[in-house]
Amino acid sequence: MTMLEARRVTKTFGSLVAVNDISISVAPGELRAVIGPNGAGKTTFFNMITGFFPPTRGEIVLQGQDITRTSAQQRVKLGMARTFQITEIFPELTVRENVRIAVEAADGFSLRVFASRADHARLAADIDAVLAMTDLSGKADRLVGELSHGDQRAAEIAMALALKPRVLLLDEPTAGMGEQETFQVAGLIRRLHKDSRYTIMLVEHDMRVVFNLADRITVLAEGQMLADGTPAEIADNPAVQAAYLGEAH
Repeated sequence: MTMLEARRVTKTFGSLVAVNDISISVAPGELRAVIGPNGAGKTTFFNMITGFFPPTRGEIVLQGQDITRTSAQQRVKLGMARTFQITEIFPELTVRENVRIAVEAADGFSLRVFASRADHARLAADIDAVLAMTDLSGKADRLVGELSHGDQRAAEIAMALALKPRVLLLDEPTAGMGEQETFQVAGLIRRLHKDSRYTIMLVEHDMRVVFNLADRITVLAEGQMLADGTPAEIADNPAVQAAYLGEAH
């Protein structure tokens, strides 16, 4: 069974066709990158996958379940977590407090009138596990707003992981970063993929990140799928080179 599928999805806004008849299939444990020039339809496609836009036509399927008309909030409960191009965190809270909010939300902890010591111990263990997974244990008690851009992105990814997703969707995770921060965040994504076997879909502009991380790459251009394949296949595709990669590949 595939983990995530888009079946001939199309999105129109009046007479504008933003995404036209795109199909992809993501296997469990795969890291799929979606790339394309500005205006290619990447964000619209991502928003349909994550439930922020309903497709005009087509289906979105998560582990065999049709979630096309399922809300973004319901998709989280079904195992889909997303980060955004602009980091979504609580800068006035510590890293641990940010992660705690997400862990409590995933566990329904905040809805409980009474919680046992065992509940609190399990909550603390879950928080510590997420902090360790994202290399934030040593910065757990620092305010997120004081951290570097790379660490803030790691904190946002930690909050997504706290939701215990089956699929992690990352929207331009290295946007606006320098060399060192890009290396840091790319390393975190690699560990989540290779060591923890998360299924990951990411939209990314940095081709170094894409070609070093992805198992498969989907290329969009003018709202349509231009190519889909392994990094080697995409790098050697003349249509992709002409439309997007240019002389770099």
